[in-house]
Amino acid sequence: MSAQLLVIEVDRHDAGRAELRLSGDLDFDSAPELIEAVALLRRDGYQQLTIDLTGVGLCDSSGLSAFVVAHRGGSAPLRLTGVNPTLRQLLDRTGLADLLELALTAADNDAQAAG
Repeated sequence: MSAQLLVIEVDRHDAGRAELRLSGDLDFDSAPELIEAVALLRRDGYQQLTIDLTGVGLCDSSGLSAFVVAHRGGSAPLRLTGVNPTLRQLLDRTGLADLLELALTAADNDAQAAG
């Protein structure tokens, strides 16, 4: 299975908000691209960043590290959406789910309602 190139699409919104939509693999080769994209947005005054991971097939430890670096570079929490169950489990096990802001999924909402 070959690696899927990472594609990052950026939507700049008003009031310092931006959304990055990722598709492909977030790994050792592509993680620096995410770090650079976030750094450029931060330099341009965008602090409220949402990263949509719906199109990400693979995220390895370098991808997780990129989230940490991106989070540390800003004054507002980094928000992740479209987190698949496998990545959610990695974020939970590494403690990054507590550091980053994760959008609730339908399964999360069901679990909260049941609990």
